[in-house]
Amino acid sequence: MPPPTHRVLAIDYGLRRIGIAVSDATGTLASPVTTLGRRAGKRPPIARILELAGKLGARGFVVGLPLQEDGGENDWTAEVRDFGRRLEARSGLPVHFADERYSSLEAEARIRSIGLRRKAKEDKARIDAGAAAIILQDWLDAGGRIDG
Repeated sequence: MPPPTHRVLAIDYGLRRIGIAVSDATGTLASPVTTLGRRAGKRPPIARILELAGKLGARGFVVGLPLQEDGGENDWTAEVRDFGRRLEARSGLPVHFADERYSSLEAEARIRSIGLRRKAKEDKARIDAGAAAIILQDWLDAGGRIDG
């Protein structure tokens, strides 16, 4: 009998882009997957996220929560929480939130440290997917787990 899968899809939810990462089947290692574009004034691409989750065998989601430096919440935090609630309702899978403070800065520093340079647009997409992987890895390292 194969071991249970604990794949988790992580989302770095932004105004222009949504970074996506996934854990391995054991739920211990996060890897960047892709970045989805967003258009101003349009609904987030939940159907596309659900399609990716299905293809990758995700059993739940971790959504980066944009807290203020002091840990407080604001209007953007409320919008991300609303997105997470809609994602959970549409998918039927659990959604967990994880502090995303500094994840984009850390992702950018890692990308620069290995010398990757391309067009600015490609860099931003790579950074967003990398930020999602950092959010997920931090959550996994803190003992986060999708039950079932």
